[in-house]
Amino acid sequence: MVTSQAPGPLGLDSNRPVIDEGTLARTAMPPPGALGLDTAVAAPVDAVVLDVEIEALDLAAIARKAAYALKAAHPAVSFTSGRRNKGDQARAMASNVVKNRKWIEETYAASDLRTALQKWVDDNPALTKPAEVAAGLLGVFEAATEEAVGKFSKHLSGEAFDVQPVTLDAEVIKTTIRSLEGLGKFLETEGGLVRWHAQF
Repeated sequence: MVTSQAPGPLGLDSNRPVIDEGTLARTAMPPPGALGLDTAVAAPVDAVVLDVEIEALDLAAIARKAAYALKAAHPAVSFTSGRRNKGDQARAMASNVVKNRKWIEETYAASDLRTALQKWVDDNPALTKPAEVAAGLLGVFEAATEEAVGKFSKHLSGEAFDVQPVTLDAEVIKTTIRSLEGLGKFLETEGGLVRWHAQF
């Protein structure tokens, strides 16, 4: 009569069957770490700490990268505008138009859309409140083609941001803005009003 031998501790059973080599893993597996702390996945060394103010601007990649570079060089810099939809653009323009009724033609490159927007302002001199002007400009935007709107302002594509003008270290900050990678244009004034506008 054959007596059976009690199995030893798990993994130390001298009578365990031989496992065919074809079923073994070809690479050693690292021991698991604590939940959510897998040491096998390294964090990127150049990971950027997200800036809430910049992320809220909803910028296109090239402008977002430039905004982070500017903030790294000048932490006190404050952004006032980023990507805009048509309504945002109309409201931003209206706040300037009520101060200068020729602001649109003095600020934007010549185009059929610029002409239409300025014509609406010229044809409605009695409308002087920002909300009234914004509503009128929005109507012009809504009537234009998407292509025309996209070409009108880089804010509409997320490829522009505005910076709050300052007097302290102003020249140093403006020099940094002018050196930002991919910068296409930097304006210190728009239609005679002080505005720091960078577009890419």
